[in-house]
Amino acid sequence: MLSQRPVSPEIQPIVDLVNDAAADAPPVWDQPVAERRAAYHALIAAVQPGPEVAKVTNYTVDGPGGPIALRSYQSTMDPPLGIIVFFHGGGWVIGDLDSHDHVCRELTVKSDALVVSVDYRLAPETKFPGAVNDSWAALRWIAENRGGLTGDLQTPIAVCGDSAGGNLAAVMALIARDEGLELASQLLVYPAVDSRMNGQGSLIENGEGYVLTRETMLWFRSNYLGSGERDEQIPDARLADWRASPLLAESLAGVAPAHVITAEFDPLRDEGLAYVDALRSAGVETVHNDYDGMVHIFFQLSPIVPSATTAINEVAAAARESFVSD
Repeated sequence: MLSQRPVSPEIQPIVDLVNDAAADAPPVWDQPVAERRAAYHALIAAVQPGPEVAKVTNYTVDGPGGPIALRSYQSTMDPPLGIIVFFHGGGWVIGDLDSHDHVCRELTVKSDALVVSVDYRLAPETKFPGAVNDSWAALRWIAENRGGLTGDLQTPIAVCGDSAGGNLAAVMALIARDEGLELASQLLVYPAVDSRMNGQGSLIENGEGYVLTRETMLWFRSNYLGSGERDEQIPDARLADWRASPLLAESLAGVAPAHVITAEFDPLRDEGLAYVDALRSAGVETVHNDYDGMVHIFFQLSPIVPSATTAINEVAAAARESFVSD
């Protein structure tokens, strides 16, 4: 039975739309991946085209499994204040450059940064850690070629992502620390940071009826970390691998300063809160904001959901601050 706790009126129509569609659809395990990807795009299509930017460039770079597509967004600020490397959400299974085009356009306009969106390989076609390897290859290339991208070899870089993209951004911050790549900040929007799904309160409270469901999370996890089978017992060592569960990294000390956004009715809320606590315990400067009444996916719904616009403004401001701070 769906929970009756009320979400914010500004996002209730989206929640109703998703719940109605889910009620008429077969179980997620019986839906082809291609259909899930198409349904995701259909939902995001409700958002108006993003703002005009000065320049959009599509290009590819070499990756461990072949070319990786990148899309950069440039504002009128020349040179930009910094580079935001963006990793899209979608459970490592759905989503792409187009699904987050609106978000990236808004971020570049509001941050005066060059935003570079990364089209990492998706599961189940590419299993873990393929997305991690692609993301690091892209981040490293951007860092090594920032002079050509911005005209300044010292341009600061931030990593950013939502949901599974927040997971990848957090993992990139850990790899960057270990590889000696300095990042200005990590900007994490309801990040997935604990693949064990050990029954945090929000996973139980918000696991049905609030857009992202526990069952869908299990489907994502199985496609990314396992064979894609229902009720699969994924090995504990894989679930605990810090590249899948950055919350379980041996140490978070020394990673880039963090700005974390969570949502009240998101199953991922409590693991996001746990990551905030772990970062702070490790001495990492961390800012956190939980959005009352919001559900997973709200960040992508600006301008039809006012809180989404507020959240994008917040992330853009955090990026700007990290770029100009000493």
